[in-house]
Amino acid sequence: MDRRHFFKSGLNNATKTAVQQADKAAQQRVNWIRPPFALAELDFLLACTRCHACIDACPHQVIFPLSAKLGLQTVNTPALDLTHQACLLCNDWPCVSACEPAALSPPPAAKKDDDEVPDTCPPLASAHIDTDHCIAYLGMECGACNDSCPVEGALFWVKTRPFIDLNLCVGCGQCRQACIYDPKAIKLACLR
Repeated sequence: MDRRHFFKSGLNNATKTAVQQADKAAQQRVNWIRPPFALAELDFLLACTRCHACIDACPHQVIFPLSAKLGLQTVNTPALDLTHQACLLCNDWPCVSACEPAALSPPPAAKKDDDEVPDTCPPLASAHIDTDHCIAYLGMECGACNDSCPVEGALFWVKTRPFIDLNLCVGCGQCRQACIYDPKAIKLACLR
């Protein structure tokens, strides 16, 4: 093996290992997800400069930098913890607009008018109702989450019980935040 081939092979192996570690870190996320319109995880990690422009642009302080304990690949990259605070799907997506390296990159049709959520809003998480903890399913009146969903038809009621249409829900967590039960009856899961 000549010297050039040796170094090329070593670089390819190092790159392959880094990619595998980044993919492994992405699979281990539990309570955090990427901000709206984030690229696929590996592409996101390669594009994100950790500048915190999206964090600073979030008017509701929902986006935060990940800590080093989650791995060096993800340290200081932006994330949301929808179990702590909902994404309010802001007008004009200020977090996305602030991202100059385009690690957050919406399709051209993703602009919002007034309080409407665009059809192209990406799914952030998967939401479901824990019927063992939902007050409405326990036979009592509630309705705390009734007007919380910004996506028309994603949260609907049949008689006195709420349901989530998974084809419409973007997993923003606003219904979970409105839930008054402890522990919250609306559960969110990261999309894999």
